[in-house]
Amino acid sequence: MPTARTGPAASATVAVEPPRQADVERLLEGSTRYSHSLGYPPEACFLLDVSQLERPGVHLHVARTADGVAVGIAALVEHESLGAGRGELKRMFVDESARGMGVAGGLLAAIEADARQRGLTELVLETGTLHHPAQALYAKHGYREIPLFGPYEGEQYSVCMAKSLDVG
Repeated sequence: MPTARTGPAASATVAVEPPRQADVERLLEGSTRYSHSLGYPPEACFLLDVSQLERPGVHLHVARTADGVAVGIAALVEHESLGAGRGELKRMFVDESARGMGVAGGLLAAIEADARQRGLTELVLETGTLHHPAQALYAKHGYREIPLFGPYEGEQYSVCMAKSLDVG
């Protein structure tokens, strides 16, 4: 997959990479710590681990600085339980050192482009009720709130969102 440039100075690239890398696992650990720091109970955190990110149909996008440092991650998950034409955005996280530099927007753009190439017409996601910056980011990029779906139905700490993708 071609890389996508992010940020005002095109300071990072985004590409699909394997999850079992030390710097990627560092970001996964940071994501987990951040989720728990918001006060969610462990059972309300729907985070994919490294082995789940290695499954078929899961595509982990990694944002790296010009000198190769991993600063952000996001996964595109394809699964028949989502319904035809749907993919799910999972494990979106940007290292604190790279926030405000356009990395998250670059990750979203890369995931959406990848989803379109795979013939998906909608992306869905789950974030937390306490994760206001994430909700604002997704809304800024065209995601709208939808009813809770799949494993998130009935979850008091979940907010689900979706974005239709222009495939044509």
